[in-house]
Amino acid sequence: MKIAASEQASTAGNGFGNNLLRALKPEDLALLEPLLQDWQADAGTVLYEPGDNVQCAYFPCGPSLVSFIVVLDDGRAVETALIGREGAVGGIVSQGRLPAYARAVVQFPGPFLRIQAADLERAKASSPSLRHLFARYADCVLAQVFQSVACNAAHSIEQRTVKWLMAAIDRTGDHDIPLTQEQLAGMMGVGRSYVSRVIQSLKSRDVLETRRGGVRVKNFDELGSLSCGCNDALRRHFDQVLAGVYPSPEESSAQKAQSDGRRPGSRMRE
Repeated sequence: MKIAASEQASTAGNGFGNNLLRALKPEDLALLEPLLQDWQADAGTVLYEPGDNVQCAYFPCGPSLVSFIVVLDDGRAVETALIGREGAVGGIVSQGRLPAYARAVVQFPGPFLRIQAADLERAKASSPSLRHLFARYADCVLAQVFQSVACNAAHSIEQRTVKWLMAAIDRTGDHDIPLTQEQLAGMMGVGRSYVSRVIQSLKSRDVLETRRGGVRVKNFDELGSLSCGCNDALRRHFDQVLAGVYPSPEESSAQKAQSDGRRPGSRMRE
């Protein structure tokens, strides 16, 4: 169901908003607002499978996260990019309803703004500045894929695990990660036993604790000290190409606290 213009502006611009939409010029956002639909998705919802026609673009809002996953011939599925409030999924710079290359699946549930691909194409055709901003975002997604390839080839499983946890916290501001070790291992393309050993090591150092269906980070600073630096490299590129779009942990924490009715920043750096 489409939402009223006043509700759209509130959704796109408040603590549950999408930073990419907030970066648009007012006149470009005004083009998209009447076309955006409020939409909710549960964890595990598949937006596209490889080969599907991309008929909608999705803008994750608040804590919502989407993974691009490449399915290999042997059935294994490996994550290549994680998209949150800093971006969008599907048909942002393409022309027309092209087929999806990777599976797009919701990792963290929450609100989205959705737009029909045909409506988005008409809006881009009428605004060069809208096209240019989305093209810059596509450059940032490509940088994320490049960084992911390098990280998978050069860094340890512990570093890759820490990188994923840091990326999730950056985007959601929440230290509770509702992802099982089996799910995390599957996205990384490694055996569950490898991830289990990493999680046990982090537990022994009191960095995190396991909970039913996920983990909770107890010491964010210590977790960061174990990171490979790939998230920092991606943030630097975002800041050069689309300043202010990549979410800081403090921003995400404040917006998470707003949704929970807590004081902003109360959950960071425990």
